[in-house]
Amino acid sequence: MSKTPDETEKTEEFPLPDNQTTLLCIIQQLLGFDRARVYCSDGKIRLCRIPGKFKKRMWMKVGDVVLVAPWDFQPERGDIIYRYTSNELQKLEKKGLLKELKDLLG
Repeated sequence: MSKTPDETEKTEEFPLPDNQTTLLCIIQQLLGFDRARVYCSDGKIRLCRIPGKFKKRMWMKVGDVVLVAPWDFQPERGDIIYRYTSNELQKLEKKGLLKELKDLLG
């Protein structure tokens, strides 16, 4: 039995940063009250909100790589819109997207 192309290449799609509306960030500190301080790929530290749909379903910890959408009216703040898993981080590494974030951290 041979597998169809749909079964062999069944990859989960995950959101990628586009550098205009979303940025790759690393969680530096969890502040409580659904807030986190994150270090972003543009070199800024932002205070971000963890939306209600992630509060109980997806636990976040210090050092996680997340996708952040900065607010238009207050750019030093933003919303965490996605947390990357270890498999997704490997795919981001292959695409070279984590390189700039690692360069900024040291």
